[in-house]
Amino acid sequence: MNGGPRCFVMRVAPGDAKHAQGAAGGVSFTARNPGLWGNDITISIRPSSKAKTQVLKVENGTYRVKSSVGFYPGDVVAYPDGEGTAYTRVVKSRDNVLSFEHEIPASIVDTNMVPLQVITTCEALIEVKYKDITETYENVSLNINEANYIGKRMAKSDLVAVSWDGKEAAVPIAEIMGRFVTFEGGSNGSVSSISAADFIGTDNGAGNRTGIQSFIDNDVVSIMAVPGVTDPNVQLTLVAHCENLASRFAVLDMPREAKKVSDIIAHRDIFDSTYAALYHPWLMVFDPLDKKNIMIPPSGAIMGIYGRTDNTRGVHKAPANEVVRACVGLDCQFNKGEQDILNPKGVNLIRVFPGQGIRVWGARTASSNPSWKYINVRRLFIFIEESIKANTSWAVFEPNDETLWVRVQRTISVFLTGLWRGGSLAGATPEEAFYVSVGRETMSQDDIDNGRLICVIGVAPVKPAEFVIFRITQKTNEAAE
Repeated sequence: MNGGPRCFVMRVAPGDAKHAQGAAGGVSFTARNPGLWGNDITISIRPSSKAKTQVLKVENGTYRVKSSVGFYPGDVVAYPDGEGTAYTRVVKSRDNVLSFEHEIPASIVDTNMVPLQVITTCEALIEVKYKDITETYENVSLNINEANYIGKRMAKSDLVAVSWDGKEAAVPIAEIMGRFVTFEGGSNGSVSSISAADFIGTDNGAGNRTGIQSFIDNDVVSIMAVPGVTDPNVQLTLVAHCENLASRFAVLDMPREAKKVSDIIAHRDIFDSTYAALYHPWLMVFDPLDKKNIMIPPSGAIMGIYGRTDNTRGVHKAPANEVVRACVGLDCQFNKGEQDILNPKGVNLIRVFPGQGIRVWGARTASSNPSWKYINVRRLFIFIEESIKANTSWAVFEPNDETLWVRVQRTISVFLTGLWRGGSLAGATPEEAFYVSVGRETMSQDDIDNGRLICVIGVAPVKPAEFVIFRITQKTNEAAE
């Protein structure tokens, strides 16, 4: 609503939330994440086959077949036993000769041109559905040695995880084929059981990260927040996350109950980072579900304003003096005197201005370093660094010589000149706005020998006009004469 282009949401589940589950025979399916949502998952399992053949001859416990292509050791096969369908497993397969875990009746032999009896491999067509989402897995194998084995294939599912009884591949074929599996037992748990540790999350490697740590895998994110969570442990973790990656910026909420200037400063003093900014107070918005006004933390709206400012003006423009859309009021209103105290401290207030709406009235980071006190300066440098990395990725593995240095310098200079022309950099000329140095003056022979290309770049960012000062002189009657 406030203009952000795209948002990634990471759900944090309470510790007492439950996973929905379903089962077919010895195979158990579990929703990937806990919650009531999992109760809407269904799975259909239909039989399919990758290969079939006719048995031409039975001899000494082996079965000569027309073709053994597609039959591999460990494959489950189906065959007619006179009363219906029976199952066994391939033990050996070579040169059109098969042997099985259990003997097949000799009556299976069929030498007709158009056979009436065949043996077939047993695979499955599995469809996992959740509302409008459908995952389809074709030719899922029941052979634990196959790449398409059910346990391996379903490991790629975003909706469910699969497990089976026993250490062997003894999946009960007759019990799962043709089954329609429904899920139950999922619950959302209680909000009161969510702890700071749940938001902080754990880093158990790629694909197994939770909470804030899960965003390590996301290279697209540039702004982050944990809306409404003002626990210092969580906020400090978020700030550290942004500092460590050096490619994103944290938007922090103040505790809603902090109304006194001293209380606000006490919370602000927990932080000292150029990669974070604090906002206050909370916002009043209309909730279309409950049909009433509610209070929400400001971070979500602020992130939208960051995105809106980036798109309409550029990342060099401070995300301040911007209207907070859909905001109909504030939890409390701060006056100019409080603004004059809190703004230099790095607390960005949201204020009501008659005739101008509700606006963000601050652009400070949570840093004590005066060189990095403005949000747009830090975010401009993040943008420049990330853009240069992307625009010079072609240089990796190129010969580290004068030719490369000239190309890199030209590439970066063209990019920075474009920023200067667009008003992102200060200076009357490109020479005043930036410099790019790469070569023997930035690299030692040891750097070159070890494959390091070092480029030194300096830029002059545009800083916001926080105070517009007018000097007004009134002439007296005597002076007028």
